[in-house]
Amino acid sequence: MKGHTLIKNAKIVNEGKTVEGDILIENDIIKEIDTSISVKSADMTVIDVEGNYVLPGIIDDQVHFREPGLTHKANIETESKAALAGGITSFIEMPNTNPQTTTVEKLEEKFAIASKSSYANYSFMFGGTNDNLDEILKVDSKTVAGLKLFLGSSTGNMLVDDPKVLEKIFSSTDMVISVHCEDEGTIRENLAKYKAEYGDDIPMEMHPIIRSEEACYLSSSKAIELAKKTGARLHVFHLSTGKETHLFTNKIPLKEKKITSEVCIHHLWFSDEDYAKKGSHIKWNPAVKTSKDRAQLLEALLDDRIDVIATDHAPHTIEEKRNPYTSAPSGGPLVQHALVALLEMHHQGKISIEKIVEKACHNPAILFDVEKRGYVKEGYFADLVIVDLKSPWSVNKSNILYKCGWSPFEGNTFKSRITHTFINGQLVYNNFKVLGVKAGRRLTFTR
Repeated sequence: MKGHTLIKNAKIVNEGKTVEGDILIENDIIKEIDTSISVKSADMTVIDVEGNYVLPGIIDDQVHFREPGLTHKANIETESKAALAGGITSFIEMPNTNPQTTTVEKLEEKFAIASKSSYANYSFMFGGTNDNLDEILKVDSKTVAGLKLFLGSSTGNMLVDDPKVLEKIFSSTDMVISVHCEDEGTIRENLAKYKAEYGDDIPMEMHPIIRSEEACYLSSSKAIELAKKTGARLHVFHLSTGKETHLFTNKIPLKEKKITSEVCIHHLWFSDEDYAKKGSHIKWNPAVKTSKDRAQLLEALLDDRIDVIATDHAPHTIEEKRNPYTSAPSGGPLVQHALVALLEMHHQGKISIEKIVEKACHNPAILFDVEKRGYVKEGYFADLVIVDLKSPWSVNKSNILYKCGWSPFEGNTFKSRITHTFINGQLVYNNFKVLGVKAGRRLTFTR
């Protein structure tokens, strides 16, 4: 739907405030925001949102869409469609595909796939390994979101475990270095202990004991120490422990921070008490920890020690998830249900809508220098999400859009519903229907 669209009677959430007004979209841009805008021509599309909230589209800084090479689990087309349904209009995808995104050539191949198949705006992270520094140095930081390093092994093992290499990478690049922090030695030791006791069929509730608080803290504290030593720009992905939150500061604005952090939906929603019922469906790396950890993560998010909320969307098939502990992969699908889960936390009095928008929309744009997205502002791209806070619905197999066909939220009823998603001024999703409009573009960066 190119041309002119007028959104009337909106509660517009932007930069810590909610104001009532209208939004005029012209082609791909937010042309005007005012208390009342009149219909200017007969061919203008008018959407009266009747007092519902209009948020900037979410920028999800960490997804695994599994293409190329692991497309039996997911692909860019299916998961970007699910993202639209979840109010995520831009995503940054990770390098642990098959082949891994560890050469400039493989990176460009992924951009080529996304340019044809992505429904949402897209960028990728380049993967660092123990032996690809030459390739890292070839990457133009203006064209990609950043660099991803796995300091703990996860799906598609890309473990960087050579301290000399790590220091060289930290010293050599001006890209944002995003890290998965878990100490491999600690995990292996713990795993061997429980394998000796249980064999392969370790109870799922042992997952946060195997991939322990200590494993996380040891790794993230080392990464931060190295970033301070080298002056690198470090972003620590998916914090899962209260202990780690004390490694970060809220004393300076995000724009000035050299060391930042993220928390994911599942670590804010689930706790180790849920393993008994959910089993491998909530097996993630890093592991979902205790309810105390969950409370401390939320506290750090609210007081700005944690900067960003993301999903770490990482689907596997239901058959893979049914395997015993040692062969059931970690990760789960989240993009379709992340925003409604956050809005549920808002209903519970845990977080304001303004804070959700700051952490899921504004801050990823600031942190990764995303050009003209993440805000409801005149002159910005019209990536917008309309939400009705009083329209309950339940998650079930029939309305799940992930290729893997399951969700850890199955059976949940959410009070809020996403009614419309716009990307680059085009309506791409409306009330449980993805409209088949591929309006997504490659993200650009102001660096």
